[in-house]
Amino acid sequence: MTLAVIGMIAGMALAFAGYFGGFGAFVLVAALGAIGFVVGRFLEGDLDLGDFFRPRDGRRR
Repeated sequence: MTLAVIGMIAGMALAFAGYFGGFGAFVLVAALGAIGFVVGRFLEGDLDLGDFFRPRDGRRR
């Protein structure tokens, strides 16, 4: 499945949530989708948790 198809499916899910559930459901679906994306990237090995906790300048403490 290409990234374009996955993006289309995510957009359709957000559209349905916004239409049938209102703005609160839209925000909830968007937040859970973002969390799922981060967890998926972590499980695939593309993301390291240390990336979130390192200083931006790259120096170690």
